[in-house]
Amino acid sequence: MAFRRSSARGDDAEFTAAALSHIDSLYGTALRLTRRAADAEDLVQDTYLKAFRSAHQFEPGTNLKAWLFTILHNTFRNVRRHDGRSPVDVDSDAVERAPNAGPADQSPEQILSRRTLDADLQAALDDLPEAFRQAVWLRDVEELTYAEMAKVLDIPMGTVMSRISRGRRALSEGLRARRAKADAALPDDKVVKVGLARHG
Repeated sequence: MAFRRSSARGDDAEFTAAALSHIDSLYGTALRLTRRAADAEDLVQDTYLKAFRSAHQFEPGTNLKAWLFTILHNTFRNVRRHDGRSPVDVDSDAVERAPNAGPADQSPEQILSRRTLDADLQAALDDLPEAFRQAVWLRDVEELTYAEMAKVLDIPMGTVMSRISRGRRALSEGLRARRAKADAALPDDKVVKVGLARHG
C-alpha cells in the first residue's frame, strides 16, 4: 500500500494510522524471526519507535509496509549482531537436496496466500532455515515485490529469487514428509479412506 500525505495538517495522525494498520503483519514476521512472543513484541515496539522517529524520512507514494519491514529486519539484524550471533544461518545443502516437485493438490505459495496456515504448513514453515523462511513469508504471505524484499533483507535481487525458489521447494518437501508421516501413523483402513478423500 502506498501512503500519500494529502496535507501538512493531520499528517502525523494519518501516518500513524497507516503505519499501525500493519501491526499484525509485522508481529507475525517478528514472531517467525525471534521464535518467542515476548521478543517479537519487543521487536515490533522497537520498529514502531524507530518508524515514528524517522517518519520524515519516509517517501510519500512508496510502499509504507515495505518500509516498516525494512526497519523491522534491520532492527532484528542489529540485535543479533549485538548478541554475537550470525544474522542468517542457512543450511543450503539441506535445501538443495529437496526435490523440485510440489504437493499434488496445492502449491505451498497458494496455501500461504490464503493467510490461514494449518498446523502442518505452520510446522513445515517453522522448520525452514531462517533465510528461506523469511523469503517465503515476505513474498507469499506479505506479498512484497522482489525489489522490496531485496531492500528489506539487504541482499541482491538474484539472491531473493533464489531463496524464494529454494524455500518453496523445501517447504513442499516438508509438507510431503509430514503428510506421509501422518498417513503412516493411521490404521490401514483410515489411510485408504484418506487417500480416496484427497483424490476425489
